[in-house]
Amino acid sequence: MNIYLDIDGVIMANDKRVSMYSHEFVDHLVNKYPVYWLTTHCKGDASYTINHLKMFFNSETIKLFEKIKPTNWDILKTDAIDFSQPFLWFDDDLFTEEKQILRQHGCFDSWVQIDLGKDENQLKKYLTT
Repeated sequence: MNIYLDIDGVIMANDKRVSMYSHEFVDHLVNKYPVYWLTTHCKGDASYTINHLKMFFNSETIKLFEKIKPTNWDILKTDAIDFSQPFLWFDDDLFTEEKQILRQHGCFDSWVQIDLGKDENQLKKYLTT
């Protein structure tokens, strides 16, 4: 199963604060699945993504982030998803068009909506996924 991972609203609670359990969450995922960045901070090259995250995370977590593969997409993040493989997509919010594409492919339930405003410990729930 592939994992697609957003940054803002998922591993970063906001522009300046790291999400609770983000290190443990990413550690669990990268050691169990192929993980791909699916974020506005990565379009084809993960070096920008890593440099951005270095401002917030320690070197141990950065080493985990370096295991995550880049994706490339234009307008809709769904352009980067391999629909021939099962996947989970951790993201806080999707465009209406992205939701429609997931429904068209019969995989709307593959989107794991993260809402740290309702539960700041939400990532902890996925440490056994």
